[in-house]
Amino acid sequence: MLFYAITIFLSAFLLFQVQPMIAKMILPWFGGTAAVWATCLLFFQTALLLGYTYSHGIVRRLKPRRQWMLHAVLLLACLALLPILPNPAWKPLTPDAPILHILGLLAATIGLPYFMLSTTGPLIQAWYVQSHPGAIPYRLFALSNLGSMAALLSYPPLVEPYLTLRQQAWTWSIGFALFALFCIFTGWKSYHGAVAAAEAPVEDPPPVHPSRRRYLVWIALAAGPSMLLLSLTTHMSMDLAPIPFLWILPLSLYLLSFILCFDAEGWYRRLWFLGALPLALGVLAWLTQLGPSDRPALRLSIALYSLAFFIVCMVCHGELARLKPHPRFLTGFFLMVSIGGAAGGVFVALIAPSLFNASYELPISLAVCGILASFVLFLDPNWPFRRELLGWPAILVFTLAAALLGYLGREMRDLVKNSLVVTRNFYGELRVNQYNGFYDWDGYRSLVHGAINHGEEYTHPARRREVATYYCSDSGLGLVMNARNIADIQRVAVIGLGTGTVAGYSRAGDLYRFYEINPAVQKIANEDFWYLKTAEGAIDIVLGDARLSLEREPVQNYDTIVVDAFSSDSIPVHLLTREAIALYFHHLKPDGVLAVHISNRFIDLSPVLERAAAALGKSAIVVDSSDDDEEKCFSTTWVLLTSNPQLFNTPQYKSGIVLPPAPWLRAWTDDYSNIFKVLK
Repeated sequence: MLFYAITIFLSAFLLFQVQPMIAKMILPWFGGTAAVWATCLLFFQTALLLGYTYSHGIVRRLKPRRQWMLHAVLLLACLALLPILPNPAWKPLTPDAPILHILGLLAATIGLPYFMLSTTGPLIQAWYVQSHPGAIPYRLFALSNLGSMAALLSYPPLVEPYLTLRQQAWTWSIGFALFALFCIFTGWKSYHGAVAAAEAPVEDPPPVHPSRRRYLVWIALAAGPSMLLLSLTTHMSMDLAPIPFLWILPLSLYLLSFILCFDAEGWYRRLWFLGALPLALGVLAWLTQLGPSDRPALRLSIALYSLAFFIVCMVCHGELARLKPHPRFLTGFFLMVSIGGAAGGVFVALIAPSLFNASYELPISLAVCGILASFVLFLDPNWPFRRELLGWPAILVFTLAAALLGYLGREMRDLVKNSLVVTRNFYGELRVNQYNGFYDWDGYRSLVHGAINHGEEYTHPARRREVATYYCSDSGLGLVMNARNIADIQRVAVIGLGTGTVAGYSRAGDLYRFYEINPAVQKIANEDFWYLKTAEGAIDIVLGDARLSLEREPVQNYDTIVVDAFSSDSIPVHLLTREAIALYFHHLKPDGVLAVHISNRFIDLSPVLERAAAALGKSAIVVDSSDDDEEKCFSTTWVLLTSNPQLFNTPQYKSGIVLPPAPWLRAWTDDYSNIFKVLK
């Protein structure tokens, strides 16, 4: 069993080690949004489905020797596709249809190697059963999930901090070549064992084939947690904190539930977990509807989300393990599990964004998981309380799930109803809210992305050009704008449009060019706010990722470049690397200023910019400002950089503080970044 175990563990480790790796490689090309990870998960689940289909097909239709030969040829073909480095030709030219573009990019870069890795779990278990009649292979499935979880948990602390992306790709490729050798040898050993086993007499009666209803139950029990995984990951990344660990944590818990449920009897205590399920669903519902100011502290929120999610996964996967078939039908079982996982991913990543204008998929996922648990209990004739107490646990869970769906549906309906605009696309959900009367002196409206305020504007006609929120006169950007010579015409680039607030600083003759990746933001800024329409200077909007757009443009000679592009609550990493900063200065005048907005509750980006400034020989100061009494201006942190070392010695910048050296931090580049080093 040793070679089977090594092969299956190594394949699972590589399968899940490549997930955060490839996502990080392509993230800069698509705006750094959390939706890139959700789309990657959809690809991984779909590839897993294809791999399980392949395994099921060749086990049923080919003899052991031909199974081994076909698989060996495909594994050797994969070696010609290494290393797994995405081709720059896949960089998008427009922000349109990024989902299909990402799926195509992933297929071209890691498609065949990932597909072959995804076949290993069910295929190795089937080969083990063929060569060891009567053996129970499901602990190999638990071992596979253990390898997957080890890969995910080892990436942030052991891989990302020490290896560049290119080094990671080459290391992974060497690991894949080693896996291919193990798999080919294990297959050869297996088919010889299968030939010997086929000659032995068969004494046990053939097992009963699973019913069609059982197949549907397998699919449903796999689909519910998959839906919840993707929807909860997106919710946590967008509304809680933009920390990459929040991409990995839910998936690790999801895999842990598989490990515990399929490892051995006893981990899944049915009565205990079913009793905790209503509480878990209630906690998730409660956390989901809380605003940023009402939530518990970050660590407590993450702990509550994680524990509740884990309980839901344990119930669904525990029931799935309880209904697993005879090993003879294991490839069909795993095929149904992969169909359910892919169906959940398709619903959250493809159907929901097209069908809903707000994020309804999370409450729907919660309700589906609760109803599934109730349904399985009703179908189980061995459930001890089914008849005596009228199935009270199932009734309780079903009632809670229905109430949960109704409650969250009402909450989200009211949210949508009270908003002037609610829209969503690949880049997330946007809402425009009006506060106080339209013509009231203190009436204003805001643009909210997920749970993050992306700008406000007074609606009274006399106040529409007042600059507010993160851009007031005492902010870092305000210092830059107020230090301008009143007679000079300015060329200003702004990365990130929001409500267009920065245009409030424009004067006649100025050019303000905004780089915005989300077409929906452009539409809202033009139709629902007035900063762009009332600007005195010329306004230009360039759609697409700012890095890619600036790389294609000739030198622009900007006086000021403002980096204010936020994905959730933080600037995407690729806009802060040494190469990115060098690109900005390539487009600045010799005495121009780069203003980077780094206000953030969880991440301190000032050391990142200090390292980039030091590497490029630029001067840098940090400017902190506080909330005002009128709640018009927010507390902010800006970092200002320039090539002119004398500029920040002038009185206009006296509130700025020179960035302290950060030699403990390795400079971020397009090939290396480590966000865990700068967590607050």
